[in-house]
Amino acid sequence: MDSIDNPENKTIVNTLILSDIHLGSDVSRADKANEVIGLYSFKRLILLGDIFDDLNFKRLKKEHWKFLSTVRKLSNPKRNVDVIWVEGNHDEGLGEIMALMIGIEIHKDVIWKTGGKTFLAIHGHQFDRFLNENVVISNIASFVYDKMQKIGKEKQRLARYVKKKSKGWLRLAGKIAHGATEYARHKGAQTVICGHTHIVTDVPIVEKGIEYFNTGCFTDIPSSYIIITEEGDVLAKRI
Repeated sequence: MDSIDNPENKTIVNTLILSDIHLGSDVSRADKANEVIGLYSFKRLILLGDIFDDLNFKRLKKEHWKFLSTVRKLSNPKRNVDVIWVEGNHDEGLGEIMALMIGIEIHKDVIWKTGGKTFLAIHGHQFDRFLNENVVISNIASFVYDKMQKIGKEKQRLARYVKKKSKGWLRLAGKIAHGATEYARHKGAQTVICGHTHIVTDVPIVEKGIEYFNTGCFTDIPSSYIIITEEGDVLAKRI
C-alpha cells in the first residue's frame, strides 16, 4: 500500500469510510455509495457496518448487487486496496457468506495508523445499551423510521424533522460517542470513527483527548461518509 493507482485523476485520499448502506432496504442509496467509491483513489476502504439491512438477499436490487460487485473487484489483491468490512448489528452472521461472495473477512473493529495518528473504526452498536436490551422495540422503531423516509420521496422532510427534533436520538448519539472514546482510549487510539447512529459529525466530539467522528449513513438524503487524508485529517462529506 505504498502508492495509489490514479489513472483517472481522482481525488487521492488515504482512507474512505462508508457505513449504514442497508442493502436490501427500499431507502438504501447504494447507487450513491457506488458513486462515492468512483470519486476517489484510496489505499484503504472501510465498510463500517450495516452494509446489509438483513439476511434476506431476495430484497437486493440491481444497484445493490452493483455495489457488491464494485467491492469485490476492489478486494482483488492486484488492485492494491485494503478492503475491510467491520461488523454492524445488521451484519451479524454474515462472516462466512461475505468470505465466499466477496472474498473479504468481517472484523469486529480495525486499528491502523495514518499521518502519525492511530485510528480505530468500530460500528458503534456495542455502545448502544437500549438496542442490546430492547431488540424488538428497536426493530419496530427502525421499521417506522424507514416508512417515514419514504414519505416525501427525495426530500424526506418528515424523517429529517423527526431525526432533528428527537431528544432520544441525540442522547443515543452522545452515548455512542462516550462509549467509543472510552474504548479507543483503552485500545491506544487517538481517533475513533463509528456508524450506527446515522448522524454524521462534521466537528469531532472530544473526550479525554480522544476524537470521535461518525460517518452518518446512505439511507438519508443527503447521504454522508468520511475520508482521511494522507496527513491524517478526517473530513465528513455529503452526496
